Amino acid sequence: MSSRKAIIKKNLVAYSFIAPNFIGFALFTLVPMIFAFILAFLDWDGSPYNPMHFVGFKNFVDLADDGQFTAAFRNTLVYTVQTVPFTLVTSLLLALLLNQKCKGRNFFRTVSFFPYVASMVAVTAVWNMLFNPGMGPVNELLRKLGVENPPGWSADKDWAMTTIVQFSVWKYMGYYMILYLAGLQGINPELYEAANLDGCNGWQRFWNVTVPQLSATTFFVVVMLVIQCFKVYDIVYMVTQGGPGTATLVMVYDIYNKAFVYSSFGAASAEAIVLFALVLGVTLVQFRGQHKLEA
Repeated sequence: MSSRKAIIKKNLVAYSFIAPNFIGFALFTLVPMIFAFILAFLDWDGSPYNPMHFVGFKNFVDLADDGQFTAAFRNTLVYTVQTVPFTLVTSLLLALLLNQKCKGRNFFRTVSFFPYVASMVAVTAVWNMLFNPGMGPVNELLRKLGVENPPGWSADKDWAMTTIVQFSVWKYMGYYMILYLAGLQGINPELYEAANLDGCNGWQRFWNVTVPQLSATTFFVVVMLVIQCFKVYDIVYMVTQGGPGTATLVMVYDIYNKAFVYSSFGAASAEAIVLFALVLGVTLVQFRGQHKLEA
């Protein structure tokens, strides 16, 4: 009996450590997720004085005819397809460069990582100033180089998405550079020595040693980048606010508009469920592809 009481006491101590985090997760994540799923099948304007009406799959059906949703869905895919490979390549090249023994290496690592930890408001203000179409230093430089009509960047619907992608790559490449640096430093140097003895040049060593050894890191980076791109909101809000028109409108920003601008919480929840299913599907495909490559 005493051993039973000891086990119960031990479990209670363990649960007491878990409880604060679990209660916070339940209140601020789990319950809102369940409520959002239920809201996807209801019509409600968010007012406590107006009743909720069950509408079944109407909110999902209406998304097919919603021009805002169509534009947001397309822009989210375009943003993801452009941002993921550019960030991946840039962060890997930075890691390869800053993994070499050179003077000031730690300084340049810090400079590369700084945009990631800097305030989004601050870096956005600086970015918008640099790429101001009328008097920004970037366009002034382009004019001096002979470009008569430099891009309008975030103010031009043809360049706005490119601006968002460039900003995202610059903002997050430092974080993924750190991951690649950790991966590079975990590679056994004897593999490079063996490659040198076999007469491999720099490219052959990179392709046949570095890339395979970084496959796990690359897989993790790709998964994290894809999820991050699908749920992008802050960058779009700070740089373009979804404009001009719907040129940079993404799904999370459209969800925000539906819920808190148009007070259509049912439609917003339905779109959130679609986004969740999309991210889940893409992630499962990535894991399946990785397993096939490892097999």
